[in-house]
Amino acid sequence: MSYKMLHTCIRVKDLEKSLAFYQGALGLVETRRIDYPEYKFTLVYLSDESKAYELELTYNYNQEESYEIGNGFSHTAVETNDLEASHKKHQDMGYQATKLMGLPGTEPSYYFVTDPDGYRVEVIRASKKN
Repeated sequence: MSYKMLHTCIRVKDLEKSLAFYQGALGLVETRRIDYPEYKFTLVYLSDESKAYELELTYNYNQEESYEIGNGFSHTAVETNDLEASHKKHQDMGYQATKLMGLPGTEPSYYFVTDPDGYRVEVIRASKKN
C-alpha cells in the first residue's frame, strides 16, 4: 500500500489578501475553487507549476476573529532558484521576512516570510543539481 501527499489546508480570514500573498509573493496558481454559499465557506486550491501538491485555503464567510495557528504547526516550505531576489521581493512587497539564515556552520540558505494570517512560509535556496 502506498500514499501520495495531496494538499495542506489552512483557514484564512481575508481570501483576497491571502490570494495576493500566495499568488503574488510565491507565484502559486489557482487550480480550482469550490464555493459553498449555503454553508458560508469557499475552498481555493493553489499549486506550483508541477501541480503535484496543493495548498487549500479555506475561507469561512464573516469570520470575525483571527484563527489561532497553534504551537504544533510551524510552517510550509517552498524553494527558489534565487534566494536573495526572492527575499528582496518579499521585503519590497511589505511582507514580514526574517533575515537570511543558515543551519549552524552553513551559509545562509533560507528565510521565513509571513502571510496575512500569520502563517510562516520557509523559502529555501534550491540545491544545485549535479
